[in-house]
Amino acid sequence: MNVRRLIPAAALAGAVALGTTALTACSGTSAAAGGKDGKLAVTASFYPLQFLAEQIGQDHVKVSTLTKPGVEPHDLEITPKQTGQLGESDLVLYLKGLQPAVDKSVAQSGVKNIVDAATLTELEVHGSSGHDHTAHEGEEGHAGGEGHDHGEAGEDPHIWLDPVKYAEVAKGVGTALEKADPDHAADYRKNTDDLVGKLTALDTEFKDGLKNTASKTFITTHSAFGYLAERYGLDQEGISGVDPESEPSPARMKELQAVATKDNVSTVFFESLVSDKTARTLAADTGLKTDVLDPLEGITDKSQGADYFEVMRSNLKNLQKALGSK
Repeated sequence: MNVRRLIPAAALAGAVALGTTALTACSGTSAAAGGKDGKLAVTASFYPLQFLAEQIGQDHVKVSTLTKPGVEPHDLEITPKQTGQLGESDLVLYLKGLQPAVDKSVAQSGVKNIVDAATLTELEVHGSSGHDHTAHEGEEGHAGGEGHDHGEAGEDPHIWLDPVKYAEVAKGVGTALEKADPDHAADYRKNTDDLVGKLTALDTEFKDGLKNTASKTFITTHSAFGYLAERYGLDQEGISGVDPESEPSPARMKELQAVATKDNVSTVFFESLVSDKTARTLAADTGLKTDVLDPLEGITDKSQGADYFEVMRSNLKNLQKALGSK
């Protein structure tokens, strides 16, 4: 696995600034409604952070998301009206570097109470075995390309696909909620502990489920699974880079055909939020099967599960089948 460690994450205390304002209207709910119901108004940039806020905040929060179900987060565009509404939140959760439009809107919103999930764990640079995605850095839609700087050059933002790192982010979100709403701090602390326990159990399921497999290599449309691969001793081979919309070169497609033969690959994975055309083309050219590996950037009626845990367990099942789990 092609992994290079970078600078440790900033201290949590420096990452969370909190206070009190009113509800964001990014999901179409009025700001006044949030103030009247007495709940903490939280705006999350996309599903993984929305899920954490809902699980930890429960009845004490009202969560809105900037990325509607079915929208590919990397492609999100935010209107000036949404940017204005963003400033009315009590707490904003986002992941700097994943969604350039969100980064810009957060910077322009004047919100003081912001948590950048990228500061709550350690980011890494991930490539593929024998294929370093830094070769794409000059291309639009990749780290180093215009508008897509994932923090330090080439950092992988997909931290939620590693249950251990996601648990670290959950702890930071819990701390943020405690500080924003001290009256319910005990509830937030309990909910955080419960969620971290569930994520720890999920980590164990992945470790046990992927311990003995016929192959360690998987091919996927979207190079979102570097943290997952690193955590469980697998090798990710991405057709495209961090941005799922980027087009692979003919040379890359030829390279993947060779990898599939060499590493006993059985399946090419695709996802529901972007086109599966390239994955199916590669599968047809190499005589491989196709299946879904969901990067969990959004939940739709096409998702293989109703929430984070259900989809992650579907991912595990699909990986076990593709890799020949024993």
